[in-house]
Amino acid sequence: MTDDIRLAFAHPSERAEASSQAPCDRISLRDYTVEVEIGAFQQERGTLQRVRFNVVVEVLPLSGPIDDDVDRILSYDKVTEAISIELEAERINLLETLAARVAERILLEPQAERVFVRIEKLDRGPFSLGVEIVRSRDGVDLAGQDHVEAPHPRVVYLSNGAASSPHLTTWIDQLAAMDAPLIVCVGPADVVAPQAGNALAQRRIDLLAIEQNAWALAARDRRCMVVGTRTELDWAMKNDQICIWAPSKIVLDAVDGPSASPRDAVALVAWFAGDIEAKELLVIGADAPLTSVPVRAIGADAQDIK
Repeated sequence: MTDDIRLAFAHPSERAEASSQAPCDRISLRDYTVEVEIGAFQQERGTLQRVRFNVVVEVLPLSGPIDDDVDRILSYDKVTEAISIELEAERINLLETLAARVAERILLEPQAERVFVRIEKLDRGPFSLGVEIVRSRDGVDLAGQDHVEAPHPRVVYLSNGAASSPHLTTWIDQLAAMDAPLIVCVGPADVVAPQAGNALAQRRIDLLAIEQNAWALAARDRRCMVVGTRTELDWAMKNDQICIWAPSKIVLDAVDGPSASPRDAVALVAWFAGDIEAKELLVIGADAPLTSVPVRAIGADAQDIK
């Protein structure tokens, strides 16, 4: 097991030479350093010290091509997120405890099969003190572990009249100050999209027309980022980033996709709000749709959002 740990942090060529089989796919986090209060000694209480993390995760090989698709892989932010969650949960005395908890949280991800964690204290002297552990999915009881609950965002639909309103900046200020992550949605611009003789092609064209309008809206406020994947949305919501939804990928990848046409933008956004378990759907400048989440509508001339 000790040699396994050493090889986990070695160059891939060394791992390959030491293995009688092809080495597993791995992702790694190297030299990730944070300041945290940790330690069993009294002198370590009330004091921040630097702790360095190196993590290697063996992952299941993907079936079929990756297609440059971030939603198909184990994203690096899941590794840093596991570290942050465990550091924020409570004060920890032992590096061994922290390493085990980080490994177990990473193993909650369905792609993760085995995790190597090295943690070092950097400020205890002219050296580093650390631990190295390895945990595998078949060696860890995950039954009592829970995923961190996903954020419940506030989804806001803007009609084209609302998106060009002089109140737009004020609305975003007010919405960003509220109690949930913010995802803004729009429909297509008030121009006729190209017409295709094929329903599937037309669906893609209409989705892209929405995305063009999303980019136009993002240009009006630098705080807004156009986002089109679940992975990016999850990261953005956990990091207080205001998003504008680009719907193509999520709609086209959905197993139980929307029945609404992209041309019915309000209905499409209502499906998205339900699918992402939104805290609320706020519709500005259009009628409120039927949806499974709390919904309200206000006029495009409203100055304040209560």
